[in-house]
Amino acid sequence: MVKKISQIILAVVIIGLVYVIYDQISTPIKFENELKQRKSAVIERLKDIRSAQRAFKIKYQRFTSDFDTLADFILHDSLTMERKLVDEDDSVAMAQLKKSGKKNIEKFEVAVIDTVFSPRRLTAQQVHDLRYIPFTDNRQEYIMEAGTVSTGNVSVPVIEVRAPYKMFLDTVNYRQDIINLIDDEVNNFNRYAGVKFGSMEAANNEAGNWED
Repeated sequence: MVKKISQIILAVVIIGLVYVIYDQISTPIKFENELKQRKSAVIERLKDIRSAQRAFKIKYQRFTSDFDTLADFILHDSLTMERKLVDEDDSVAMAQLKKSGKKNIEKFEVAVIDTVFSPRRLTAQQVHDLRYIPFTDNRQEYIMEAGTVSTGNVSVPVIEVRAPYKMFLDTVNYRQDIINLIDDEVNNFNRYAGVKFGSMEAANNEAGNWED
């Protein structure tokens, strides 16, 4: 009887050890998969924000730090575009154009929503949701700052939009993995612990840190 109880206890202990070993091996793999999936979605939305901000800057020579302003620009504003009236290789058409006194450039207006995300066209709801970091149930917004920096005697518009890892990763199931990730990024690589584009310290063409 005692021997049988011992065997049962031993079996339970072995099962427990197998589970612990499996968990130690599988957790980092699961975390890496989740990190890749969530980071990709966060980056895709950052790219859309960047496209909209670049269009905003083309028209107003500055960036905006306000998501309501950006959404209103996307949904209701327009951009001035240019196109050639005739093919410059067409000598006959060019001669007629020159004779008429017209320039070979025509300006026209196009709605921001029709061009900024081309070939996609976001719905109004998707535009308003650009502010929200994926996997946060629309509770966490991207941190968005805009301003200027001086380069010589020139004032240059700059922007920075970021999403810290701790905002969009599962801090319950992967608490230690996230702590290790943030520590590694900050202390070993001297990098931002998250995903972002742009910089408030210097003009960098709105580069994303995933593009390094």
